[in-house]
Amino acid sequence: MENWLMLTLVGKDRPGIVAKISQALFDLSGNLGEASMTRLGGNFTIMLMVCVQEKKSAVQEKLQPVCDEMELFFHLDEIEGRLHQHIEPDVRISIHGADQAGIVARATSALSKAGLNILNLESDVGGHPDSPVYVMHIEGVASKGLEILDQALQTLSRENDVVARMTPIDTMVG
Repeated sequence: MENWLMLTLVGKDRPGIVAKISQALFDLSGNLGEASMTRLGGNFTIMLMVCVQEKKSAVQEKLQPVCDEMELFFHLDEIEGRLHQHIEPDVRISIHGADQAGIVARATSALSKAGLNILNLESDVGGHPDSPVYVMHIEGVASKGLEILDQALQTLSRENDVVARMTPIDTMVG
C-alpha cells in the first residue's frame, strides 16, 4: 500500500539539509513528489510530498535523528498524492511600498474578492531598517478576468499608498 505524506520542515539554514533529508527518505524507498524549498530570514523551509510503503510512524522514526542532528523541526501529514494537477498562472502581480501592518491581509483580500486564485506568493522586506519597503510578488489565476483585477489593484494602490502592477502571463509562449 502506498502512503502519501506531506513533510513540512523548518530550521536554521545550513548546507546539507536537502541531502540528508532526501537520503533518509530514499532509505525508506520513498518516492518524492512535488516540493517547495526556500530560505526565509536565515531559516530554511521545505514542503515536500513523499510516497512511501511505510506507515507515517516509521517515517517519523527515520527522520527524527536526522532532524535532531540538524536542529530541524518537522511535521508529517497524510495526504492524497494528487500529482500532475499543476495549475498554470495567467497573471503576475507586484506590490511594493512602505512596510505597514496589514498590507498582506488587505492586498490578498482585495485580490480574492476580484477573483484571484493565488498560486504562489513571495514577499521580502527591503530598504533600510529606518524605512523598510515591503515587496510582494504574486502569481495566480484571474477567474473573473483581468479588468476587475486591475480595478482592485488601482483601489488598493490609492487606499494603501503602494505601487501595484499586474502583468498577464501568456501560457502559449514557447
